[in-house]
Amino acid sequence: MKKFLSIMALMLALVLTMAAFTACGSTKDGDETTAGTTAAENNAATGTDTDADTGADTEGTTELTTIKMGTNAAFPPYEYKEGDAFVGIDVEIAEAIAKELGATLEIVDMEFDSIITSVNQGEVDFGMAGMTVTDERLLEVDFTYSYATGVQSVIVLDGSDIKSLDDLEGKKIGVQLGTTGDIYASDDYGTENVTKYGKGADAVIALKGGDVDAVIIDNEPAKAFVAENEGLAILDTEYAVEDYAIAVKKGNTELLDDINAALEKLTEDGTIDAIIGKYIKAE
Repeated sequence: MKKFLSIMALMLALVLTMAAFTACGSTKDGDETTAGTTAAENNAATGTDTDADTGADTEGTTELTTIKMGTNAAFPPYEYKEGDAFVGIDVEIAEAIAKELGATLEIVDMEFDSIITSVNQGEVDFGMAGMTVTDERLLEVDFTYSYATGVQSVIVLDGSDIKSLDDLEGKKIGVQLGTTGDIYASDDYGTENVTKYGKGADAVIALKGGDVDAVIIDNEPAKAFVAENEGLAILDTEYAVEDYAIAVKKGNTELLDDINAALEKLTEDGTIDAIIGKYIKAE
């Protein structure tokens, strides 16, 4: 009996030794497999992807927390300032776009003719300042869908002998530098007859002072300038009709598509019409 128990003990010891040896022999080759299996099991249980933990699945996303708008805040009712606050049609539309993109809007005020350069240099994400799509500008930037229609008008002094566009021939014309009023007037009447100012308000001051005979500028700012300054009038004839759009750095199709999607939604739900109607009353 004792001999039987001794044999049994010996056999049990042998089995335990072999098990231990087998376990030790598999440790080096088996650790990676075991660890990998555990990770996969954990991911399956939690719904987590291993690459996601390392940030690999975020590659290519352009989620913005802040989006910068370059503008010229001297163009009522599209963009202007009340105290330190930026207000106007473009400002409110830009705020609505930023909200759609889940970002906070930051506005950078600059000269109008600096906006496209700032967009291309990455100083701002987009330019929005009652900006018309032209062939020349399309060579430098990409444009979104149009969100508003603008009209170029002519401001003159009350009693002026300028009654029509034909009467502008040979006259001194004031414009805001870099605007379509500048581009069109220079083409139609010659650069020698066009004086360029950094702000539309400066051109109006020049008109009142007799330095120019007329000012070509967007109709809505024109109406604001006439309302604020006695002795001015707007010609009944429209000088040009144009579409306003948002400028984005050429080739930045992802941001362009995102803004277009936001504009489409804001147009469909009536937001843009409501914003424009707030500043421009139907006559």
